[in-house]
Amino acid sequence: MHIALYKPDIPQNTAAIIRLSACLNLIIHIIEPCGFSLHDPRFKRVVMDYLGFSKLFRYEDYSDFLKKNKKKRIILMTTKAKKYYHKFSFKKNDMLLFGRESAGVPEMLHKTIKDKIKVPINKKTRSLNVAMSVAIISAEALRQNDMLS
Repeated sequence: MHIALYKPDIPQNTAAIIRLSACLNLIIHIIEPCGFSLHDPRFKRVVMDYLGFSKLFRYEDYSDFLKKNKKKRIILMTTKAKKYYHKFSFKKNDMLLFGRESAGVPEMLHKTIKDKIKVPINKKTRSLNVAMSVAIISAEALRQNDMLS
């Protein structure tokens, strides 16, 4: 299972996602530019030594990411989706794309990505923390594909 982060801008969230990836054997893809350095002390404090246990790929930009992942089905996680994650059928090599914490993804991506899903939340709130969303959705994708053990 693949997790793609579109221009992440909060180091602690990205570090927590990398730790999650190490524990659940997820492959992480970071679409640059990041809003921080991987040498940032806030990033290092959360990621600890888990970076060495993770499969991590970095891309210069979104077009580079697309070029190198042509055969993967990209699924956008967005609060604007109509379909809930638990009613979606995941495949083993899906690429789960998560937007920036501060701005999501550009409208162009919304228009070009066919599959969009979300986590149901209280209507009075805006969104979950991106690391929480990654954990929730990737756990369901792994469960559906019998990849949790």
